[in-house]
Amino acid sequence: MHPDRTSTTRFAVTVDATLRAAGWLPGRWDIKQAEIWADALREHASPAGHRHAVFPAAVEAWAEFGGLHLAPTGPGRQVAPVGLHFDPLHGLHLARTLADLGRALDTEVCPLGAETDSQALLAIDTEGRVYALDHTGDWYLGHDLDQALTTLVSGIEPTRLTTG
Repeated sequence: MHPDRTSTTRFAVTVDATLRAAGWLPGRWDIKQAEIWADALREHASPAGHRHAVFPAAVEAWAEFGGLHLAPTGPGRQVAPVGLHFDPLHGLHLARTLADLGRALDTEVCPLGAETDSQALLAIDTEGRVYALDHTGDWYLGHDLDQALTTLVSGIEPTRLTTG
């Protein structure tokens, strides 16, 4: 067993504590709110007609983590830990940006929320991989939301995406 894990949680102790402080508990599932967000994204079109992709991996992430404000503490392993707000409407007006990223990655990408300090957009693809998009570029945060949470809350430096 990894030294930062306990047998009773799926997350490292620091990540679990940050999630619980934000109101998350194992089994949290607000599918009604997730469906409200899904409808809002599906109904929105950019002035140029770009639309959001909405798919099960995104809806499941919103159902479990939607609405949470994470405020990690501590120095972080490599970089400062990142505060998060799980609300996909942070990306409502970025349908084209997300479609472009999805095309570059040969998948579809949907908003998850935002980093509270930098306003970097968090996004998820159809396979559940998680990314951050900010003014400096696009970042790969993990192969699933659990790994992405560990990266952000523990202060692990993310990987810059290179496309092409």
